Amino acid sequence: MPLAPTRSITVALVDDYDVVLAGLAHMFDRYRDRVVVTEIDATTALSDEVDVVLYDSFAQPESDHHELAELVANPAAGKVVVYTWNFHPELVEAALAQGVHGYLSKTLTARELVEALEAVHRGEQVVSDVRGRAPSAPGLDWPGRREGITDRESEILALITQGKSNAEVAALTYLSPNTVKSYIRSVYRRIGATSRTQAVLWGVQNGFRPDHHRIDHWLGGP
Repeated sequence: MPLAPTRSITVALVDDYDVVLAGLAHMFDRYRDRVVVTEIDATTALSDEVDVVLYDSFAQPESDHHELAELVANPAAGKVVVYTWNFHPELVEAALAQGVHGYLSKTLTARELVEALEAVHRGEQVVSDVRGRAPSAPGLDWPGRREGITDRESEILALITQGKSNAEVAALTYLSPNTVKSYIRSVYRRIGATSRTQAVLWGVQNGFRPDHHRIDHWLGGP
């Protein structure tokens, strides 16, 4: 039985996409007595220190750990936790080696996520036990969800919209080139695109272009 915290822990959410941040923030609505989300718009500098920074990896170049290193080094961030579906061993090991305190799966329910964050706040290093691919937790959101695009398809389309080639997408996500091509074909069918240019244009028009200034501003600290 997890120990109840003596006070609510404060959490900052970091991601480049508003819809992802909003969906993640709403997961904590029923647990406000245990988790207080103090920042979901990283374009504004934090006014206070936070207990935990939850870094959502949606469409981020996960092989480039510059952002994580900066977050770990930021004195405003008590603990840093990665929130992702990508559990390739090299990604997990690299993140932990940088000083990340948790590596949590997007398949966790809201209750499980809260418990994991509380454990991290107590000083534990928490890595989700992932067995195969499962749907993301209810309540999460991502660009294109209302058009029937799955979470992984959405991340692939977001990377394509950023100008990444198939080979780059495969390297960044640790998926095989054939798997990436399969996701791309599925996305094309869902959005009615017949070319990469059409897919990128659709992505730009439907919220798949990140705001790179969001995380960069927050990294500077309060």
